[in-house]
Amino acid sequence: MDYKYIEQLLARYWQCDTTLEEERILRTFFSQDNIPVWLLPYKDLFAYQQTAQTEDILSEEFDFRILGQTQEVEVVKAQSITISRRLKPLFRAAATVAIILTIGNALQAPFNKTNSQPQPSAGIEQTGVLTVAMGGDTIKADTAKTVQSIPVIMQ
Repeated sequence: MDYKYIEQLLARYWQCDTTLEEERILRTFFSQDNIPVWLLPYKDLFAYQQTAQTEDILSEEFDFRILGQTQEVEVVKAQSITISRRLKPLFRAAATVAIILTIGNALQAPFNKTNSQPQPSAGIEQTGVLTVAMGGDTIKADTAKTVQSIPVIMQ
């Protein structure tokens, strides 16, 4: 008997070029009892395919139970997002910056503390006289007298 057609079908099967009808021919051929020795290694593959199709391991009830469990409808409630909810991260960032600036200013205040008592300049009497600093001159004014200009001495 000539087995060239079966060998051609096997070559096409390994290249994935066979049709369903040609695969059925291969399965029926390998389900026979008298197969040539050089084709025996392929018998288990095609015999398994034929027996695996006839065996029904799981019942239809199993399919319905699994589909019923996986197809449960979950209700998803839509939530409206308000402007205050959208801006909440911005509010948090602004509050953090405000806190950091407040703490920084509070920590810097002791270092910037100056003496609140003005130091008298040389030659200026401090009793009953208003001293105002403007530009490079110091103006000495008395309520009853005229304004006098006194140059400032920088130390």
